[in-house]
Amino acid sequence: MADEKVRKLAEEALDKLAAELEAGKSEALQNYLATMGRFHRYSWGNVLLIAWQRPTATRVAGYHTWRDLGRHVKEGERGIRILAPILTKDRERVEKPQNPDQPAAKRDDLFRLHGFRSAFVFDVQQTTGKPLPEFAKSTGDPKEFTDKLKALVEKRGISLEYDKSIAPAQGVSYGGKIRLMPDMQPAEEFSVLAHELAHEMLHHVKDQNRQPQALTETQAEAVAYVVCRGVGLETNGAAADYISLYNGDKKTLAQSLSAIQDASSRILDELLPREPRSPFHEKPADRTLGNGSSPSHEIPDAPNLTQESPALQMPDQTISFDR
Repeated sequence: MADEKVRKLAEEALDKLAAELEAGKSEALQNYLATMGRFHRYSWGNVLLIAWQRPTATRVAGYHTWRDLGRHVKEGERGIRILAPILTKDRERVEKPQNPDQPAAKRDDLFRLHGFRSAFVFDVQQTTGKPLPEFAKSTGDPKEFTDKLKALVEKRGISLEYDKSIAPAQGVSYGGKIRLMPDMQPAEEFSVLAHELAHEMLHHVKDQNRQPQALTETQAEAVAYVVCRGVGLETNGAAADYISLYNGDKKTLAQSLSAIQDASSRILDELLPREPRSPFHEKPADRTLGNGSSPSHEIPDAPNLTQESPALQMPDQTISFDR
């Protein structure tokens, strides 16, 4: 089955990542986190699939979406297999008369998730045609993103102070309060604030089980790395060694990757320009890499595009064009 094949592919990618960390190498995970920064609206499992099959991918979309954008997939290119949601209209919500005293239902609310299926996307480098608009890029100056990040901190009810007495620490998170060293370089300040916000989101929450400090610090640094790369900052991260995310337990690694993706995605969604979101832009559940199975739909292998293939006729709306 195609869905079983994509699940097996994801398991192989996770096994490979765990093996790299067990061998004392963190470069593979750094590359994965960089990919997460480019595709923060995708589930962590789909990010893993993209990074595993095409590490150099920068922008991906389905075959028909590329055609709508004035570009065409090159002959002979193989698709990147991911999991896409299966959504159907919620007939009850659609047919039910709208109460004039209630706000109109969001378009996303009119659809119901029924499971997932294999789908193929292609990187921009696999296409040719009309040039795409360039996104604003920053290589070392976070510019307005620092103010947006501070606004997000305030929005979450977290106070932010600058205090030299925290030295030699650059930042400290207390649960509802963040303190930063004053007079840091702009990129450094942005990265440290993202790190401390990650602590607030991941580790200062109610009923959170106590975790080893090495693990929590590495998770926060990974979130900061993803967020920095997501806004265009080139950074090696204050802790290039992400081996602490793997503690000899692949399940622990998967849980960490899920937490990192969730926190960095929520931050980047607030910082980056909002794009039109279709009701098909759902994130496959984390169970795609677990023992649970999703509904099976027989789909052929990724086509070589040497001729028109039925595999390309799937509804392309299931894949959203990501930044």
